[in-house]
Formats: sequence, C-alpha cells, structure tokens
Amino acid sequence: METIRYSKNNLDFSQEIRTRVKEYFTENNIQQYGNRQIIVKTIFMAVLYFVPYILMTTGIVSGAIWVLLSYFIMGLGMAGLGMGTMHDANHGSFSRSKKTNKFFSMSLYLLGGFPSNWRFQHNTLHHGYTNIEGHDGDIAPVAILKFSPHQPHKAIHRYQYLYAWFFYSLMTISWITMNDFKKIIRYKKMGANLNSKKPFSALFSELILSKILYYGIFLFVPMFVLPIAWYWFVAGFILMHLTGGIILSTIFQTAHVVPTSNYPLPDENNEISNNWAVHQLYTTSNFSPNSRIFSWFIGGLNYQVIHHLFPQVSHIHYKNIAPIVQAAAEKYGLPYYVNRNFFAAVYEHTKMLKQLGRKTIEKEIEFNSSLSQASGM
Repeated sequence: METIRYSKNNLDFSQEIRTRVKEYFTENNIQQYGNRQIIVKTIFMAVLYFVPYILMTTGIVSGAIWVLLSYFIMGLGMAGLGMGTMHDANHGSFSRSKKTNKFFSMSLYLLGGFPSNWRFQHNTLHHGYTNIEGHDGDIAPVAILKFSPHQPHKAIHRYQYLYAWFFYSLMTISWITMNDFKKIIRYKKMGANLNSKKPFSALFSELILSKILYYGIFLFVPMFVLPIAWYWFVAGFILMHLTGGIILSTIFQTAHVVPTSNYPLPDENNEISNNWAVHQLYTTSNFSPNSRIFSWFIGGLNYQVIHHLFPQVSHIHYKNIAPIVQAAAEKYGLPYYVNRNFFAAVYEHTKMLKQLGRKTIEKEIEFNSSLSQASGM
C-alpha cells in the first residue's frame, strides 16, 4: 500500500481548532482524558455484559428463553463496552495512564476481537485515510456490498439498501471466525508493524489462543453448566453477536457512508487536495447532537467529526468541543455535516446505499466528478 500525503491547504483551520480546543481544556482546568463519567459507564456496561453470563453459569437463571434473553442483554453490553470503553482505550484517551489504557484496550478480547488488528485497521487506516478507496478498510466490505463509487459495480448492489443490514449484524461474528486471521496475514504482507515488541509468530499464536479462550468462556462453559439442549446456547451466542454487530456497524456506517460524504482519490503524486483535518470534515458526519442518553450509550460516536479530528480526546468531551469546531468550520467556509437524529442518519445512509447500488459505470464517473468538485479537488 502506497503512502498517501495530504496537502497543506486550509492549515489555518487546523491550527485554529487545535488552539481553541487546547484553550478549552486549559480554561476549564480539565484534562483531555476520561474521568469519573467514563468509569461509571464502564462499570455499567460491564454489568450489562457480565451479569447475565454469571446468572447463566451459576444456574440462577435457566431455561431456553432465559438463555436467549441473557445473551441478548450481553449483546447490548458488548456494543456498549466496545464503543464507550475499548474504543477510547485503544486511542489512548481513556486515561492519562498508558498502563490503564492498555489494560482496558484488552477488553476487546472479551468481545471476541483482536486488539492489534483493530488498532491498525481503525487507528491507522480508517482515521488516517478516511473514505479513501484501497486504504480505508471500513469502506471495503464483502463484494456483495458497495460503500464507495470507486468500487466495482454489481447488479445485486441495486438491492443492497435492503440486505445490507443482515451483513451488518454479522460484523462481530466475522471477528470471532475468519476475519481476524485474514487481517493479520494481510497486514503482514503489507509490512505493517502491529506490535513492536512481538514478532508475527507470537501475535498469531496469541490470536489463536484468544479465540479458543473466547469460545470456551462464552459458549462452552454455559453449555456444560446448564442442563438444556446445546443448540439453545449456540442460538443465544449468535443472537448476542447479531445484536452487538448491528449496533456497532450501523453507528459507524451512518457517519461515513451518507450522501454528504466525499470519496476523494489521490492525484498522480499520491496527494489528497485537502489537508488531513479538512479531509475529515468532507468524509464524516455527526448525528443526534441533542440526544444525551443515546450519545452516552454509544460512547459519543454520534460526534464522529469531533472524534476524527481529536481521536486522542475522550468521547466525554465531544459535546463541549463540537461548537468550537463547528464555529471554525463556518468561519473558513468549510462543511460541518450533522443529521438531526439517529433515524435521519439511518435514512441518509440507506439513501446512499441505494444511490451507490444504482450507479452505472457512466453515472459513477459523473458522480465521482461531482464529489471531487465538492471537495475542492
């Protein structure tokens, strides 16, 4: 994968938001990391995830219906822990302490994922090359889905706005099965350094062990403890992942695959016409800015623009930082996209899926051209 460079256009905007956000923390005498709020949230989500499991494995609850309900609640906790705890920790914003961040970043093991893979795909590729074809893994789904106008068009894409949601629900199931194995091999071929302290062989062994332990703890232990048919546990385990998967996928895709999003390509010199910060404005959208409860549950990821501009800042600060960034964007004549609520964001995402699915090759060229003009390329 070739390195892409960003231009130096609109550097005044980048400097201003960095300065003003820094002043916000200084004037309010607070740090950019998580505080008591994120600890409370972590405890709540941990309870949501582990208490149903404990109730099952201790035999306090039994019966097929209770098993299914327990796994469903665990799915909610899985999504909550992923968005509100693991996400911040892997960005180094959960705590000022590196050891604390590392500890909570490992919560991804408990969700069936692999931290080393996730950090490279999310922190490096997605944040570094948002919506850039061939670089951002988040817009490179299975071939039956099309998230970019630069991807090959298939006749079945015409219906992706209907069937995409099923594949979204499989997101974490792909984590726990083959996806992590495929990624670690792909990243090795790319020459990516997933862990400076561990060679590939050690990481691959760790990956295998983590999957064995995950299946053993969250599927086979309850199966051997409770005297009900094994297939109810398999059904519950799948239900847990379908629940977590649809929540996580929908939250992330509604921020980047919407009609306002651009998909710029580098020029012949491998350069994007905007600087990195402005690129984030053109490729990302917020939603539900006035919903405190919803924002709390999804780890502030309704403020995706803020998260992409300041990934090292904990999500608990996004609501207060958002007006600073929005004012600066308006000052410099730059976009600041916001959908009024989550349902509007889902609608816009669905509309984009439908739009991408109906493009012919000729219309795709016209569509790409309009996107390039909108981004100032």
